[in-house]
Amino acid sequence: MWDIDYTLLRGGGVAAQAWRAAFTEVTGVAWRAMPILGGRTDLDICAEVFATHGVTDCTPERFFARYVEEVQGLRHLFVEQGALMPGVRAVLDELGRRGDVVQTLVTGNVPEVAAAKVAAFELDDVFDAEVGGYGTDDSVRATLVRRSLERAEAKYGERFQPVVIGDTAFDVTAALANQALAVAVATGSTSMADLALAGAHAVLPDLSDVDAAVAVITA
Repeated sequence: MWDIDYTLLRGGGVAAQAWRAAFTEVTGVAWRAMPILGGRTDLDICAEVFATHGVTDCTPERFFARYVEEVQGLRHLFVEQGALMPGVRAVLDELGRRGDVVQTLVTGNVPEVAAAKVAAFELDDVFDAEVGGYGTDDSVRATLVRRSLERAEAKYGERFQPVVIGDTAFDVTAALANQALAVAVATGSTSMADLALAGAHAVLPDLSDVDAAVAVITA
């Protein structure tokens, strides 16, 4: 269960740009402040943004529909302004060669934006996105992990040992709430020390040591 932002890739601020544009267009309210985004779900962020800006006459669904349209119009900028994180492609390829691993996404992004981000870096064939967990599933990230596991077990008809890979304490606590292996990478704004304090079973500086990363993820 891969987180996207600052775990697999950095998007170069494209999604934030689309978020601001969509918000102003849908609500007619001038943008004032972007909340802290790392590790949170889009439903959670949307609730805070609406409250901060005093918006009471717009639904998340209506906002997300416009937000997705904005992202689609800017999606070429992901690869121009962003980048894959170190070692990501090699680790994904190595895991993809294993017959006992299903890779999916558990991300705070809405599904369409998650798809646009991974497609921009030609990773869309790596993941079984159908069994992922997304930012429209729930405001609480732990629920995303649970939903993903339920979808995977329903689709494949077998039990899985979930592994969550992410760069924030939210990813770690969501994993622990679901008895999943929590593998943290310090490629975002959270330090290795803080990821360890959050309870991660393993903490890596990044994924550039492919053998070590695969060994930890498949332990």
